[in-house]
Amino acid sequence: MVSGTLDFTPPNLHLQFLDLLRVNMQTFSSNVDSPSVSATTSEPQKSLDVITGDDLGFEIVTLNVDSPLVSATTDGPRKPSDVIVGEDLCLQLVRNSAGHYQPQLVEEKADIVQSNTSRTNFSSLIWRLPTEILSEIFLYCLPEDEYLAYAATQAPMLLTRVCRRWREVAVGLPMLWCRLQLEFWYEDWQERAFRHDDWQTRAFGYDSWLKRSRGYPLSLRLECGTDWSELQSLLQPYVQQISSLSLDFLSCDGPFMMEDFHALKELTICKYILDDPARAINGTLSTLPVNLRRINMENVWFNRKRLDSFTASPWAHLTHMEISLHGINAFTRILHLCPDLCSLTVIGIFCPIQTLESVAHTNLQSLSMSWSVFRNTSEDIGLFDVITLPNLRVLEARYTGRWPHESFMKFLTRSEYSLERLVFDSAVWTTTRERAEYATLVPSFEFIADTESNFDVDEE
Repeated sequence: MVSGTLDFTPPNLHLQFLDLLRVNMQTFSSNVDSPSVSATTSEPQKSLDVITGDDLGFEIVTLNVDSPLVSATTDGPRKPSDVIVGEDLCLQLVRNSAGHYQPQLVEEKADIVQSNTSRTNFSSLIWRLPTEILSEIFLYCLPEDEYLAYAATQAPMLLTRVCRRWREVAVGLPMLWCRLQLEFWYEDWQERAFRHDDWQTRAFGYDSWLKRSRGYPLSLRLECGTDWSELQSLLQPYVQQISSLSLDFLSCDGPFMMEDFHALKELTICKYILDDPARAINGTLSTLPVNLRRINMENVWFNRKRLDSFTASPWAHLTHMEISLHGINAFTRILHLCPDLCSLTVIGIFCPIQTLESVAHTNLQSLSMSWSVFRNTSEDIGLFDVITLPNLRVLEARYTGRWPHESFMKFLTRSEYSLERLVFDSAVWTTTRERAEYATLVPSFEFIADTESNFDVDEE
């Protein structure tokens, strides 16, 4: 049989066409040695088989080289040239069909090549990035959360699962591993409980994370629903790295002891349960690291009796504090306990007390107060009658009720008008005249008005 070879790759849409052509050619070739019937008569053909491809639209002819030539449409013999002409016609039809799809095939092939090339080039460019640039990119991949969760679905752990080089860069970059949230709960603490085996697995992961910090300062958040012994044991090799620590108490049985945390500069104490684990929290605050300077206890309430249980020595070196107080005498106690404070933020529930101890604090420079008066009394609570702050530069007040203007003016006089910035929010009830007087005395006085408030504070 005379055949031709076509060098082209068909698209998926044309596979049916070419498969049918292949089947017909194979069927025709298999009949070379068997009797055949004329395409137009019922007479057997001994020398020539003819198959008409109705679905192809043309006639395919093959030659039986061992038999005399017979015409495909008559009973007479055909010349070899007739067969050749028929085969040439068949090949021409196939070539024409291929030519019709050639531009589309070329375009599709170009798209595939370009797509593959683009992906390859992109991967190649990423692979060739210097380690320093890749490290900077990894740092930008970190979540903006203050503390990072131990999770395989987010950075930095996710970065170690992409490829070998990314893992090597991520594991070798200590700054990726300096923030972590660690959890340890009661075994029967609702559905979030960790069995002992689960804790061992998690502890191994925490330890691997902390090792990758390679001596860099650590910022950690610890959540505990039982005693702190397991977490303290886990952190022991890293106590000289921990510069910031947040302790979340959930009905803990004992204190978190941190005398050895000499690198600790910032501490946050949180309580997320209704009952007050006073023994655990008080025990934690009774001995503070010598280098601790900032402490945030806005989530824990302290009254005067509770503060009297602390000696001044562990608190004496604190310079920044945020705390919630119950009672105006608790405020004066804080000033006694912390002589080095330069910044104090207080959330308080106060009530007037006839007798308060006077206190002068020479280091406090910034005071932010947000308080309400117990039983909604409009009486002056007497705070500004007993405190003297000669170095106070900034005072921000958020107070629901009538502002004690007279006692506050005496306070400014006693403190020699050291204020440089005074800020009142709309809940501080003052008159226009009073605000004008403050604006004269304080270079930067700001009253943050509430446009939605219906209360007229300007009426005297």
